[in-house]
Amino acid sequence: MNVPFGDLKAHVAGMRGEIDSAVARVLDSGWFILGPEGESFERELAAALGAQDAVGVANGTEAIQLALEALALGPGDEVITSPLTAAFTALGVMRSGARPVFADVDPVTLNVSPETVERAVTPHTRALLPVHLYGHPVDLDPMLERARRRGIPLVEDACQAIGARYKDRPVGAQSGIGALSFYPTKNLGAFGDGGAVLVNDPETGRRLRRLRNGGQTDRYHHETAGINSRLDEMQAALLRAKLRRLAAWTDRRRAIAARYHEGLAGCGVTLPVEQPYARAVYHLYVIRHPRRDALAAALREGGIGTLIHYPIPLHLQPAFAELGARKGEFPVAEKAAGEILSIPLYPEMTDEQVEAVIRAIREKAPAL
Repeated sequence: MNVPFGDLKAHVAGMRGEIDSAVARVLDSGWFILGPEGESFERELAAALGAQDAVGVANGTEAIQLALEALALGPGDEVITSPLTAAFTALGVMRSGARPVFADVDPVTLNVSPETVERAVTPHTRALLPVHLYGHPVDLDPMLERARRRGIPLVEDACQAIGARYKDRPVGAQSGIGALSFYPTKNLGAFGDGGAVLVNDPETGRRLRRLRNGGQTDRYHHETAGINSRLDEMQAALLRAKLRRLAAWTDRRRAIAARYHEGLAGCGVTLPVEQPYARAVYHLYVIRHPRRDALAAALREGGIGTLIHYPIPLHLQPAFAELGARKGEFPVAEKAAGEILSIPLYPEMTDEQVEAVIRAIREKAPAL
């Protein structure tokens, strides 16, 4: 049986009527930017994630950038984040004018930990930006305590973790501010790019709305040097329809993950471990194997799609060479980057497909 890594066609087919209705509603309205669909989506998103407010923006990268700018970060300020994540996390920091500083990751969760963050703090540290990697929450409370003690904000990169819970509370705004991405493959994906900033402070929310709209306080009155980063009405309407299904999709993801936990135990691969404080949403199900590339090739030959998230730690990417980090500086992240392999997990997977993935890994992994 061939099992693709993802299947967006099946995703669309499963809710085509709702999609068509949302599109028609926007087309009939004739309103395409900063209108009632966006306002409704922001309210519904904030309510679903336990935040006071949500501000729709063009993508997850700019959600990070604008969150930092709204907190008045800029040139000379350092922001501690993870080297094992999508490059867009650090790019968002750099677009704000600040400088990303990396902290090594925990060997089990692959998230930055309070201890690794503490070691990365310098006199120029002005914010913490932990990533809820693969949909598993960071251990937030001790990290928040460190941020409070130093009088600096903590911005949650929840771009991979919408709906995840830390100590039974949704991630994204527990710190007061956090970034979301609606890239099409995310657990709540748009039909193009999209993002949002969750926020609990009304004044910060107002600053974010100005910044995303060119710094305007009113039409053609630009108070600050903002950017053009607006979530359009079509994407907002589609996301409203999908938000109603998010809880059911999360339950299905967790059910598939539970079957993987059971079916892949003891077959020579390291499995993700959900921590006691966490309810993960399994944006990705990432296994580890010392001969990862050989395993990926063997699975591909057997019709099983895989991807690697992420093969090169950020401190070794040419785009971040100016930061001055060297190979060997973050050994846990570097080792993990050579072993991690994302296997298929999406709500539309059938039980037969799940079992096919398990059989293939149990057959291939021990032989390598």
